[in-house]
Amino acid sequence: MCSHYQTLKDAELLLKKFGARRRPAAIGKYDMWPRYEGVFLRRPPEHDAGDDAVPEREAVAGRWGLISAMTRPDGLDRAGKLSTFNARAETAAASYTFGNAWRRAQHCVIPADAIFEPDWRSGKAVPTRFTRANGEPLGIAGLWDRYRDAAGQWRESYTMLTINADNDPLFSQYHQAGKEKRMVVILPEGAWSDWMTATAQQSREFLVPFPADKLMATPMP
Repeated sequence: MCSHYQTLKDAELLLKKFGARRRPAAIGKYDMWPRYEGVFLRRPPEHDAGDDAVPEREAVAGRWGLISAMTRPDGLDRAGKLSTFNARAETAAASYTFGNAWRRAQHCVIPADAIFEPDWRSGKAVPTRFTRANGEPLGIAGLWDRYRDAAGQWRESYTMLTINADNDPLFSQYHQAGKEKRMVVILPEGAWSDWMTATAQQSREFLVPFPADKLMATPMP
């Protein structure tokens, strides 16, 4: 489970590397924690409108912690307190929170400089920073949805998809002993566009571990 990541500091890199035409109004905080406003990339909801002005992908600011479009106004407070910043890929389709986004194939890519996981091998939780070994940004597979807030305004939100990491050569070493090991789905660069346009039936084809030898783990003070 990833509850802390670092987004991109450079808005120009976001545009260049991830192919967005326009930068979002705000990049948000560099160190991201659940319920913060962050940036994600998606295929615009109007992609099938037949309008050439609609870009292939867009950068959007939203809440890290998905709130389903199915959430009723009287359920917003409760939904906002749930830990929905990660979604288990195995159960997302049947989940009340994530099911709408999964069925509608509302896929997104979350740009990141790094993600953090705890290393418990010493008996204490040592925050560990994971980056790509070549220094390039990460593209994390996620789902997005939009909900109406208390004032009736539409708000964007997103979550990161996770998979089992019990047998992963890198992430199996992290988290507490005796608990299931999990990892976020880090997409190869060549799969970013395909993930954003994939159908719901194609979703699981992308939910595979990123090569461990292409990542670097750095213990933090």
